[in-house]
Amino acid sequence: MALSREEYVEQAYFFGTLAERIRQAMPSQEVLESIKDEILATTKLPMAIDYLSAELRHVGAMAPAMSRLKHYFTPFQAYVVSEAEDERGRLDMITGLEILRREADYRAAGASPQGIFLYQFESLCRNRLRYDPGLLAVSQDPIFDPAWSEWILAVRRQIGLIDLADMIFSRSEHFWKGREAASPDDDQPRPAILFGDKEGRIAGANRRKDPLLLFAALQRQLGYPAVPRPVAPDESRQVVSQLVRRMEKFEQRLKLVEEEQRGGIQIDRFFKHPEQP
Repeated sequence: MALSREEYVEQAYFFGTLAERIRQAMPSQEVLESIKDEILATTKLPMAIDYLSAELRHVGAMAPAMSRLKHYFTPFQAYVVSEAEDERGRLDMITGLEILRREADYRAAGASPQGIFLYQFESLCRNRLRYDPGLLAVSQDPIFDPAWSEWILAVRRQIGLIDLADMIFSRSEHFWKGREAASPDDDQPRPAILFGDKEGRIAGANRRKDPLLLFAALQRQLGYPAVPRPVAPDESRQVVSQLVRRMEKFEQRLKLVEEEQRGGIQIDRFFKHPEQP
């Protein structure tokens, strides 16, 4: 079931603060304990954090606990955290928590099923997550009614075969208005209309194009939330450490050259007698 606005506000604060303190190399268990005292006590989030903290101590991961708290955390939230905790995965924890923070902010402001689906689908695309379990988790979100869930499962089966813009366009008010105007005698029943006139026109204009262009156009025109992009790793620290090692090697070679100019290198100082301790 959908939560109240104050729950989503506290969730957004929780995910954002957790990401910020993990970025500061603070232990996750200590972070959970400190954040619990900052969360509004009238919400259910402190009890959920207690359960997450206990699971983190025993199992070393939060995703299994989130998947059990289906009445509070959505399956998509649990899936994102599980991918972030997977050492072989492509999603880092900071980006995963930022995805969840922006989604909670959007829900607190009054989310629509169209906006939630497009945000979650773009999150899968941009972070190269697996579509099969990802879309299954999306279809189980409580914001979607049975018609929405059935359509999302159809997208799960057809993704890669049919363009996403075509699937959105065919379920939009814009498409069916044009079809009925062109063929008024057609008695074919309408399927469940999931997208409005504006979404249909934008999807029709972005057919056979990169899906990311479709998402960007919907965000500009309709105010849907933007997905955080993966942050490129900071290679400056590695470059500095490599320069330091090279300077150390250069100093050692320079000392050897100076010793050779003063009368020769004392090779015996690099060796020791086997009987000496």
